[in-house]
Amino acid sequence: MKLIFFGPPGAGKGTQAKRVSKEFDIPHISTGDLLREAVKNETELGKKVKEILEKGNLVSDEIVNELVEEKVKKIDKFILDGYPRTIPQAEFLDEVLKSIDKELDGIVFIDVEEEEIVERITSRRVCPKCGRVYNTITLKPEVSGICDDDGTKLIQRDDDKETVVRDRFQVYLKSTSPLIEYYKKNNKIFTVDGSQDIEDVTKELFNILRGVSDDNNKNR
Repeated sequence: MKLIFFGPPGAGKGTQAKRVSKEFDIPHISTGDLLREAVKNETELGKKVKEILEKGNLVSDEIVNELVEEKVKKIDKFILDGYPRTIPQAEFLDEVLKSIDKELDGIVFIDVEEEEIVERITSRRVCPKCGRVYNTITLKPEVSGICDDDGTKLIQRDDDKETVVRDRFQVYLKSTSPLIEYYKKNNKIFTVDGSQDIEDVTKELFNILRGVSDDNNKNR
């Protein structure tokens, strides 16, 4: 299967994509992974990416598109997580897939309302020493505010603060949410309520994708 996972920041896309990847043996591809892989392999594109990141600049759509194109042309199945983020990126991906006679099997939209996203992300706490992540609501440390592993005082990252989270959500609404309408045109979009318990979201996704897989096998 060739799938796209998208939704607001904090919706659980990465967590669910990894679970689906393991269950169905589908490579999970995030744009962050692609950037790191290119830098590590020291490809020509990777050298450009490294230079951009070292300067603290954002990697352009053009480079991200090129990395995605390079990857999807090499594999027959994938989960794209975090791409496309905009209509132009979606149109680019469509052209790439068309050029190699492939098409998407499904677009999974994990939907979570803004207030729940804010509550989830602002509740995150991180150990600055070991990097372990906690949540003051769902994954509390044994001693409030203290890391279970090394006793270090937990912190809240700047990008987990409410004003930043709300800003990110507005950026998502403006640039990424129009993808819902874009992908509804081909009737391949599956909406999952991401406010459910993590295990319930996973179960629903597995059921949906088993159906997609069965349909694909029938059409072969």
